Amino acid sequence: MEEIEQVAQSAGNWAADLLQTEIYNGKSLADYLTFDALITLTTSIVGALVIILLGIIVSGFIGRRIKRMAERHKSLDDTLFAFLGNIARYTILGFTALFVLNTFGVQTTSIIALIGAAGLAVGLELQGTLSNVAAGVMIIFFRPLKLGDFVDVDGVMGTVKNITLNYTEIADLGNVKVVVPNSEVWGNRIKNYSSYPTRRAEWTFGVGYGANLAKAEEVIRDTIMADERAHADPEPFFQVNNLGSSSVDFLVRVWCDTDAYFQFQADMKRKVKEALDAADVNIPFPTRTLVHENPVVNLSDRQADKSDAKQDIAAE
Repeated sequence: MEEIEQVAQSAGNWAADLLQTEIYNGKSLADYLTFDALITLTTSIVGALVIILLGIIVSGFIGRRIKRMAERHKSLDDTLFAFLGNIARYTILGFTALFVLNTFGVQTTSIIALIGAAGLAVGLELQGTLSNVAAGVMIIFFRPLKLGDFVDVDGVMGTVKNITLNYTEIADLGNVKVVVPNSEVWGNRIKNYSSYPTRRAEWTFGVGYGANLAKAEEVIRDTIMADERAHADPEPFFQVNNLGSSSVDFLVRVWCDTDAYFQFQADMKRKVKEALDAADVNIPFPTRTLVHENPVVNLSDRQADKSDAKQDIAAE
């Protein structure tokens, strides 16, 4: 019985010591196990759950509202407002987490400092990825390209399908998906063929040296300007630009809508060729004259000489 009493006494002493052990902010476990402490803890938990619920609802609502602004106003960029919506949403969720920690009496200053130090360490390890993110932010804010633009980026030509913080997705001319890291997009020259509403189409048409140049120019001008896609303003350019080895070349420059550029340029090549043919204007093709140092001997004459030689030999 004495041994049992000793064990019970030891357990009681251990429990008493445990209850008096300091846990947080100078308070022991016994302080937290009081009725008032349990009420306070329950209140903190309920308050934290309410804060989390409100944070999720408010962050989702504000994020969606910002994104829908671009949908209602066509002049606003979808990618930019989607990015801003996500930034607003995660910012609110971050503050929600801090409020929850404050509800339990946790000092958030040290946690913020710890997160900052961890962020610095992670940033040093992920320099390449973070450079893509930084470039993605620059692309989204300065908008050198946007969804649907036809661009040439680092030698890749195609239509922009998606822009994220890490990469830009382009569908090339063969409708093949090409993913370009944002650091390469931002760090290289970008040709955006869709930025301006109009473009200048350019052609070179050659006619023969014996052709009537005034007539040829009139046929070219009338054919192109009769197309509804050709703009009269700015003024079109039709001039003889080069005297080639076998042709007189006209340089033609006419403005058109950007959306119609490629088809307009292709159609005019065929229409101008057909119009020149109908007007009987000669369209030359390159020719080459060969001059031999030794005279060319007719094959029949050479065979006749061989037969005469054979007859002379036979006669001898």
